[in-house]
Amino acid sequence: MEKHEEVLVALRQIIRAIDLHSRQLSKASGLTGPQLLLLQAISEHGDITMRKLAQATHMSQATATTIIDRLEQKQLVRRERSQTDKRKVYAVLTDDGTTKLKTAPRPLQESFLLRFQSLEAWEQNLLLSSVQRISSMMNADALDVAPLLQVGSLLHE
Repeated sequence: MEKHEEVLVALRQIIRAIDLHSRQLSKASGLTGPQLLLLQAISEHGDITMRKLAQATHMSQATATTIIDRLEQKQLVRRERSQTDKRKVYAVLTDDGTTKLKTAPRPLQESFLLRFQSLEAWEQNLLLSSVQRISSMMNADALDVAPLLQVGSLLHE
């Protein structure tokens, strides 16, 4: 196998691992990776505006709002208008949302993060540089994406 084929096989393996984990997460919890990420962010930050939630999760505000709409339909999140500034609307976990978050499997990026952080700094830099180069070679370096391992479009949450 030629080197470029080995790189493409490795990329396909990564995509497949993300896809399998996403399906497992969805089957076990009824949540997608981005939904779980937003629930975690709300839990960590407390009541949070949509703008700050989008910033905290590195998503566009439109994407975060669409996902929050779905979480609200599932009654895991509710929106509350600020008592002091009526222009602000906060995302708040419901009791069901808190329970769902406690019982949901951990996102794939958490196990990746633990392994990545255990590497020496030079090795982290080497991996980062290599992956960034691949992203650039695939004309993907300008895409606006969140730092989570999820296959498929975030807009179809």
